[in-house]
Amino acid sequence: MTRLRILIVDDEPLARLRLRGLLADCVQPAVAVVDEAGSAAEALHALARQLVDAVLLDIHMPGMDGMALARKLRELANPPAVVLVTAHAEHALQAFEVDAVDYLTKPVRRARLQEALARVALRRGIVTGAPAPAATTEQPTLVVSDRGRVLRIPVADVVYLRAEMKYVTLCTTKHRYVLDDALTDLEQRLGEAVVRIHRSVVVAKAAVRALERRVLPGHEAEEGGESWAVLLEPGGEWLPVSRRQLPQVREVLTRAG
Repeated sequence: MTRLRILIVDDEPLARLRLRGLLADCVQPAVAVVDEAGSAAEALHALARQLVDAVLLDIHMPGMDGMALARKLRELANPPAVVLVTAHAEHALQAFEVDAVDYLTKPVRRARLQEALARVALRRGIVTGAPAPAATTEQPTLVVSDRGRVLRIPVADVVYLRAEMKYVTLCTTKHRYVLDDALTDLEQRLGEAVVRIHRSVVVAKAAVRALERRVLPGHEAEEGGESWAVLLEPGGEWLPVSRRQLPQVREVLTRAG
């Protein structure tokens, strides 16, 4: 299978790490991160050593910024496709000026990243259609960033994820991790395996054991006097359920029964 050869360019190490994690989840089209760079100068050195299909390029960098680098890349004999990545949406119009394939805003979502990669493959003339993979006993995993480490967590081990301040706590059957990933992004990647029970909490459907009216320490009853919680196993932990999410939680328990 032909893989898209990707160069990640961002002056923030954690941003590069997160993109690596998202790219590891992309299977259509398949990708390979061949190098990464923390500046325009490093990117040019990397491109002098090897050919790449696409550059995931941050706009705001010290020294030569991403827009200037994108213009310089157009001068190459075989320029890579450029996908601009930034936390600021006001540069979208400039993306057309440098013939960028796509423009992604941070935090980058996996679905949008895959759309951008599909556009890259189309521009590069790379065929991404592939026969369905043969059945395998390998269990699905969740690729996450845990304080600078890239980990693969078996989806079957996930119990819940809770957003706290700038980070997300992932509780599994064996460990707790502090993740750099966004809760909404993790929820999307886990798909049908999880259900949101609160604005800051997502739980594995397989872990839900009971739903009761219960006031938990640190959680006041919602308007109307109701307060709900779910019991999760393993661990025997109760977590709050917002009234808005009650129907989804009840459906999970109904199907499990």
